[in-house]
Amino acid sequence: MGRTELEAFDLSVPAPNGLQRGRTTGSCATAAVKAALGLLLRGEHCTQVKVTLPDEAHFLAVPIQNLRWLDPQTVRAEVLKDGGDDPDNTHGATIFAEVRRNDIGQIRFFAGRGVGTATQPGLRVAVGEPAINPVPRRMMRQAVAEVLGEDEATGFDLTIGCENGEVIARKTFNPRLGIMGGISILGTSGIVEPLSLASWIASVEVYVRVALGNSAQHIVYLPGKTGRTYAKDLLHVPEQQVVQIANFLGDALDFLQQALNEEQRSLAVLWLLGHPGKLAKVLDGVWDTHSSKSGMAMGCVARVAAELGFDSSLVQEIAQANTVEAAMERLKNESGAAALWVEIERRIAACVQARVPAVKRVEVRLFDLHGNTLGAA
Repeated sequence: MGRTELEAFDLSVPAPNGLQRGRTTGSCATAAVKAALGLLLRGEHCTQVKVTLPDEAHFLAVPIQNLRWLDPQTVRAEVLKDGGDDPDNTHGATIFAEVRRNDIGQIRFFAGRGVGTATQPGLRVAVGEPAINPVPRRMMRQAVAEVLGEDEATGFDLTIGCENGEVIARKTFNPRLGIMGGISILGTSGIVEPLSLASWIASVEVYVRVALGNSAQHIVYLPGKTGRTYAKDLLHVPEQQVVQIANFLGDALDFLQQALNEEQRSLAVLWLLGHPGKLAKVLDGVWDTHSSKSGMAMGCVARVAAELGFDSSLVQEIAQANTVEAAMERLKNESGAAALWVEIERRIAACVQARVPAVKRVEVRLFDLHGNTLGAA
């Protein structure tokens, strides 16, 4: 699609939730690369550049904060990260690009000050590579092609950095993910959607891929903190292989299946540890367990209790309990309680197993809010 056909993406138009969108670190870095190239090759001192978005239908106009020569071969451009109304750790940070020609005829990416480097497998970039994700890299390559136009192709070294990025990164999951030295350059659309769940869900995908690194055969999913001690002390699963999935069980399972398919391998065991108030909802076909997206799980528990032959009055008490925790308390002294929870664990595992065929075995363990075991645990 030609540049004249691109439509401007207007950040002043609010998102459906009424909040302001912003630009990703990937869009900022791309704008900085484009401005630096304009000065390096054309002598142009741009105060704003147009960045082609990944949809190839829109462009984003990005202001340039600073543009200058560092030496006779290198130009530096700076862009202010504006995340709109999204509570982003990088909001207000200065993203910069230092661009110079190279003599190998290729575009190379380097981590400047404040941008991290991958040190562990399972990420979108290889070990030893700067933490610049694939879509931002593609956007920067596109920017180089647009500035060159009809000129003969040539090579450039693109060093991407972030002022104070080392400090900002400490507030993120980068250290746990094995990204050392700074932030990551991210974004799949070039646009930050304010307060959306998209970035949270995307982070779950990253954690799943990291957990699978080094050909791990056992990983743990935790909707919350419940079960973390069990994973560490009884299962002896390394922290790197424990994934916090929040309410996004369905997405987390799909990410796992996709990653295993890509690697053309299977996983020996997926452990799913948590409270039945979340996990038992799966028995009703619920895969997003947020309370705004689903009802409570007492009905699931009551239904299994009825099928196991529990007294009808007790089944009714469970179904009418205010919370699953209250139902658990009512069941605590019942002789068949452990068998009930074991059966619920088994049924949850069967539902999950059907969604992740690349996993050989799914093991579910349920706990109360104090971390006490309920079934097979």
